[in-house]
Amino acid sequence: MEIQNIHQAKTNFSRLVERVRRGEEIVIGKAGKPVAKLIAYQDAGAPRRGGQWRGRVRIATDFDELPAELTDAFSGRHD
Repeated sequence: MEIQNIHQAKTNFSRLVERVRRGEEIVIGKAGKPVAKLIAYQDAGAPRRGGQWRGRVRIATDFDELPAELTDAFSGRHD
């Protein structure tokens, strides 16, 4: 893994961007330690739409009820 120091990265920024555009990942370091990674931008695509599962999932009426033994276990009470 090649680490570019901050000064090198600033001096060669256009070249680094071109390398990243071709698929490389560039690590930028300070005092020899990695602090950032320059990677290609990936468009997230179309925003997600909700509601695809509407009418297909049923939540049980007792969904929010916690059994007494679990309540006891979470509060530190044991048999």
